[in-house]
Amino acid sequence: MDIDRQPRRKQVEAVAANADDLSREPTPDPAEDNAFFPSPYSLSQYTTAKTDFAGVKHKDAYTGGRWKVLMIAAEERYVLLENGKMFSTGNHPIELLLPLHHLMEAGFEIDIATLSGYPAKLELWAMPREDDAVMSTYQALKPKLKQPKKLADVIADDLGPDSDYLAVFIPGGHAAVVGLPASTDVEQTLDWALANDKFIITLCHGPAALLAGALGKQESPFKGYSVCVFPDALDQGPNLEIGYLPGHLRWLVADLLGKQGLTIVNDQMTGQVHRDRKLLTGDSPLASNNLGLLAADALVEAVRADG
Repeated sequence: MDIDRQPRRKQVEAVAANADDLSREPTPDPAEDNAFFPSPYSLSQYTTAKTDFAGVKHKDAYTGGRWKVLMIAAEERYVLLENGKMFSTGNHPIELLLPLHHLMEAGFEIDIATLSGYPAKLELWAMPREDDAVMSTYQALKPKLKQPKKLADVIADDLGPDSDYLAVFIPGGHAAVVGLPASTDVEQTLDWALANDKFIITLCHGPAALLAGALGKQESPFKGYSVCVFPDALDQGPNLEIGYLPGHLRWLVADLLGKQGLTIVNDQMTGQVHRDRKLLTGDSPLASNNLGLLAADALVEAVRADG
C-alpha cells in the first residue's frame, strides 16, 4: 500500500508546489477601468474542473407539467469595493447550474429573471468544464440566461395565489450583493413567496437578496430564521490575502443579515446546507450539490403531498 500511495503523494505535492508559484495579485480586467479578476493563485484554490456531483436522486419524479422554479439572477458584472477598485464577478456557475440540474432532472421547468431583463452574468473563470452535469445544464439554460425575463414583468403577470412557481432560487457569486438587496422587485417576490408558502433557495452570497425583504418594513420578515451563508471572515481576510478580491467589500452579507435578526449557523466554508421552514440555504460553491439534493427532496415531497 505504501508503494501505491507514494506516486500519488508526490503528484499532490507537485501540484501544491506549482500553485505556490502562481501570482497572488488580482488579474486586471481589460474591459473596465480599475477592475480585476481573481488572482491565478486564488483560482487554483477556488476552482475545479469537476464538482462533487454523483448523480440525481429524483430522476423524472415530477411529470405534472405545471410547477416551475423562478431563478432571480444577477445581471451586474462589477462590484465596487472600498478602495475604488472593482471586482469582476457575476453569478457563480456551479452555484447556479448544479442546484438547477437536480431540479430540472426531477422534472421542474426553470424560468430565469433579472432586474431589468438584461442577460445574467457568469463567472466563467469558475466554470467546471469537465463536469458533464453542469455543462449540459449550462447549454440547456443558455438561451434563458442570455434573454431572461424582467422581474417586474414576472411580478405583474405570473405571481399570485395561483402562480405556477413552486420556488424562488437565487444563486451566489459576489454579484448578488449588487442591486438585489435594494430591489423592491426582489422584496415583492420574497413577500409573495412567504405569503404563498413557496420555497426560497439560495446559497453563498445569494442570501444578500434576503436583505430586500426588509425594505419598507419595521423589521425583516426573515427575522428569527436561521441560514447558511458565505463566511464574512473569508471576505475580510483570506480572500484578500490570496488575491481573490482586489479590496474590501463595502459591507458584509452575514453581518447585515445578523443585524436584521437572522441567525447564521456556519462560520466556515464546508459545503453545509440548512433548512428552516421553506428557506433552504448553503454556505458556498461547495454546498451546490448538497443544496440541489436538498431542494429536489423538498420540492418533490411538496408536489407529492399536493397530490
